[in-house]
Amino acid sequence: MTDLPGRENDPNDNPFAMFGNPEQIAAAMRQFADMLSASASPEAGPVNWDMAKNIARHAVVAEGDPSVMEGERREIVEALNLADLWLNEVTTLPSGVTAPQAWSRSEWIEKTIPVWKQLCDPIAAQMVQTMGGTLGAAGLPPEAEAMAGPLIGMLRQMGGMMVGQQIGQGIGTLAREVVGSSDVGLPLSDTAALLPGGIAAFSQGLEVPSDEIRLYLALREAAYHRLFQHVPWLRAHLLGAVEEYARGITVDVSALEEKLQGLDISDPARIQEVLGGGELLKPEETERQKAALGRLETALALVEGWVATVVDAAAASKLPSAAALGETVRRRRATGGPAERTFATLVGLELRPRRLREAAALWKALGDHRGIDGRDAVWNHPDLMPTADDLDAPETFVKGESAFDLSALDEPGPGTDDQTGEQEGGR
Repeated sequence: MTDLPGRENDPNDNPFAMFGNPEQIAAAMRQFADMLSASASPEAGPVNWDMAKNIARHAVVAEGDPSVMEGERREIVEALNLADLWLNEVTTLPSGVTAPQAWSRSEWIEKTIPVWKQLCDPIAAQMVQTMGGTLGAAGLPPEAEAMAGPLIGMLRQMGGMMVGQQIGQGIGTLAREVVGSSDVGLPLSDTAALLPGGIAAFSQGLEVPSDEIRLYLALREAAYHRLFQHVPWLRAHLLGAVEEYARGITVDVSALEEKLQGLDISDPARIQEVLGGGELLKPEETERQKAALGRLETALALVEGWVATVVDAAAASKLPSAAALGETVRRRRATGGPAERTFATLVGLELRPRRLREAAALWKALGDHRGIDGRDAVWNHPDLMPTADDLDAPETFVKGESAFDLSALDEPGPGTDDQTGEQEGGR
């Protein structure tokens, strides 16, 4: 590449200096194109999802992922059906279990990838766009703009690879530890399912009969699906909060440049290794960003708290080890279980276990004060939902009357469709 006129003696004016030899850039671009061409297309979005899925599947297959045996499948289907019957006694929300299934870890990856794509694409798009725009926004001289095009394209490819690798590793790690389709507290699948491998891993070290463990976990799975299937605004509310949060994601350009300094960019595998990880994801500390994060965090805590409340009520008189199993689940969450770690990696969100306990306490108090009908009617509309402040002071919410009048919302109205998911959720 010929130096730009009048700039031969000023290497600092070279916008590509940090990337080294131009021939290496060209070689790297060709190799990146080869790596991505097999599965990426212009319509594929910001992430190479085939690559992400392959990374996730490799992570579970490497440690062993046997197919579900017929006996295991039958035990899980029976447990989910029985658990669903028990829940009829403790909640007014209808059943969400229609065709229960038993999955291997690889099947869990396949079945949940569509929702992971919906969750992660907004964040990935923001990150890839920022990486691609780094040079474009740097005020290149006009004569350099044409040359910058291929490099910006390469940066976008690098961003897609980086995010795809990160997502694949996160999902693969989660798949080795989940017990069902709802461990992260989000509607990852419309199908209620449990994983025999996940149940076995959860059971290690517990001196509890296996059928009790299976039934307790089936209760949790079935309870999640009652919420996700019969609270029409909840899905849009949760996914909308993730998308809103994603708008504040940016890239730490200085960290990116530091990682690229001295890197042999003719080695795409080395670039992928160096750029893997979440340290380049830097959420902006704006009020809008904090509000979206708080809204998502509170909603997830309320979902988890309700599930814990109804499951404990359903299991109390039927499973001798219900209290011990409930505490095991709470401890698992408090020590940073798979859901928390995956959210920290993919979304930048770390669930606060303190909020989960407080949410469960609020739901229990609400049921004691207003009964099961009054407790579950709160899910009728996002404007009725407790806020973060209510978790700090639940007595006011539980005993409130004028601000908690359900009579006007007994019948679904124009504000209860999916668009209400964009609302703040305050009264």
